[in-house]
Amino acid sequence: MRPQTGTPQVELRVTRRHPVPWSVLAAISAGGVLGALGRYGLATAWPHRPGRFPWATFVTNVSGCLLIGVLMVLITEVWAAHRLLRPFLGVGVLGGYTTFSTYSVDIQQLVAAGAARAALAYLAGTLVAALAAGYAGIALTRLATRAHPGRRRRR
Repeated sequence: MRPQTGTPQVELRVTRRHPVPWSVLAAISAGGVLGALGRYGLATAWPHRPGRFPWATFVTNVSGCLLIGVLMVLITEVWAAHRLLRPFLGVGVLGGYTTFSTYSVDIQQLVAAGAARAALAYLAGTLVAALAAGYAGIALTRLATRAHPGRRRRR
């Protein structure tokens, strides 16, 4: 079975004619719990003091973007993924793991602590590193799976 491309694998439109897709919501919720626990564990293990660069959040967001790039290639170009894999891993686990809301709060707290340079470095550094990590995840996964027998050839 070949993976689908071009159309979303998850449809969350809710109307009277289209009831709530409970299996998808359950997969997202279960994955979100796991992702949030991973993020919490990393933040607890690697705390930062006010006015200091928040490395745990930086590493969380950058590694999450890398993993999202890897996952998207695997489930759209390599595997014929189960319909709940993308909501569980992509939206749930990695969505719960990455935390761009904390990124915003960290920037605000750095500025409030008088560390404007650190806030600017964190603001720009996270953006550049996260985009680069997502691209790297895609490129490296494509390179690593180019000989996979089930892989769809790109045109």
